[in-house]
Amino acid sequence: MSGPLDGVLVVDLSRALAGPHATMMLGDLGARVIKVEAPGRGDDTRGWGPPFVGEESTYFLSANRNKESIALDLKDPGDREVLLRLVDRADVLVENFRTGVLERLGLGLEALQARNPRLIALSITGFGHDGPEGGRAGYDQIAQGEAGLMSLTGSGPEDPQRVGVPIGDLLAGMYGAYGVLAALRERDLTGVGQVVRTSLLAAVVGVHAFQGTRYTVAGEVGVAQGNHHPSIAPYGLFHCADGSVQIAVGSEGLWQRLVSAFALDETGLETNALRVADRARVISVVEAAFAEWPAERLLAKLDEVGVPAGKVRRLDEVYEWEQTASQGLLIDVEHPSLGSVRLPGPPLRFFGADGDERTRRDHGAPPTLDQHGEEIRRWVS
Repeated sequence: MSGPLDGVLVVDLSRALAGPHATMMLGDLGARVIKVEAPGRGDDTRGWGPPFVGEESTYFLSANRNKESIALDLKDPGDREVLLRLVDRADVLVENFRTGVLERLGLGLEALQARNPRLIALSITGFGHDGPEGGRAGYDQIAQGEAGLMSLTGSGPEDPQRVGVPIGDLLAGMYGAYGVLAALRERDLTGVGQVVRTSLLAAVVGVHAFQGTRYTVAGEVGVAQGNHHPSIAPYGLFHCADGSVQIAVGSEGLWQRLVSAFALDETGLETNALRVADRARVISVVEAAFAEWPAERLLAKLDEVGVPAGKVRRLDEVYEWEQTASQGLLIDVEHPSLGSVRLPGPPLRFFGADGDERTRRDHGAPPTLDQHGEEIRRWVS
């Protein structure tokens, strides 16, 4: 089955994670994605490991499904001509070079759009292409720190922690793909492309959510405070007889259900504002009530009374969970050197008005370096 972007050609000049994640999202939606890689070494992430399986980096496999690979030396006139012919046919070009690199190669975005006025170019940088610190190299953990996310993550204010996945890269890729889709829609109306820009800084600031307005409107600076919500209580991780559970008591109605089910003493804790102000007592009261409950029985009880709750799963438990599989979040692909491998799958599903799902389709394995080079060269010759 084809996806909603069937017929869209994406030329992917990006490497590492932010750009490749954006192009993988477009490929998941049915676009043809041609990944341009450096001869001999390919995308940086081909060397990021261990773990490796055979000679393949599992990091690379995570960001490059549904793509074709061609190796081109952008400093070589013949290879640069192949790239220009691809650009002439492309709908979208994605790059995450440092500011000025493409211009020095004679491949600046203005020049490429002059060749192909319908071209939509997505440019992802670390801190923005302009401004007093435009052009800084951007790596995820640096961006997490610079954009404030690490100050909000950890056990306390003196314990800044990075998020356990490269969330700045991933968010920049997601915002970039979102921008490309909007630009494709506008091109339907105007007939011309444009440059879409985002950065790791912009992506992380873009998800500050209530922590952002907490400062810009109320003047409060949020800090890390572990596994409990800064504005809702009780909302977080609580210990029980043989482990822990998480609960989210996001309304006064839910609080009353919790109070009734576990006979909690709510004196002085009648409203969320009072509970947030006295969070330590809330945690103590709730954990005292949970102390005799094994986690599985406690989760069942919370479900019975309608209080949202869950466990903290390891990744192996997530990928072996029937609910994960039911959502199409695992796909099996045939890799040219590894054979059949299982990958995390696309997070979107599409359904017709008749209720039939339209997204169950074969997906392409991440390519080996230059796997499709000969075929692509013939196509553009």
